[in-house]
Amino acid sequence: MGKHVLLVEDEINIIEAIRFLLSREGWQVDTHGDGATAVDTVRDLRPDLLVLDYMLPGKSGMDILKELRADPEFASLPILMLTARGQSRDRDEAERAGVSRFMTKPFSNLEVMTAVRDLVQLAQ
Repeated sequence: MGKHVLLVEDEINIIEAIRFLLSREGWQVDTHGDGATAVDTVRDLRPDLLVLDYMLPGKSGMDILKELRADPEFASLPILMLTARGQSRDRDEAERAGVSRFMTKPFSNLEVMTAVRDLVQLAQ
């Protein structure tokens, strides 16, 4: 597995923090902020890992997750979903849709890096 991550997030502070963390660990980080075109971007870039916000303009992270999981090419793509909504029903829905890991904002740098390392290890 390579070290290419696509971060689909619309909050600039989150983008910069995650980009810094992952770049420092040797990841190539691409970012995208529009839910409506996120699936096409995943298809074009073919990342090794997707970090996906739950709430995005244009299309929700949940809809993006469901669309990717329905596509055999991306059924096993490791997906870390981030959300400011910590309700258990959101987590349950994401797990039913096939999310690899679910993380509530705010999160620590250690939480993000641990999740990324775990997902990469599971995918290998």
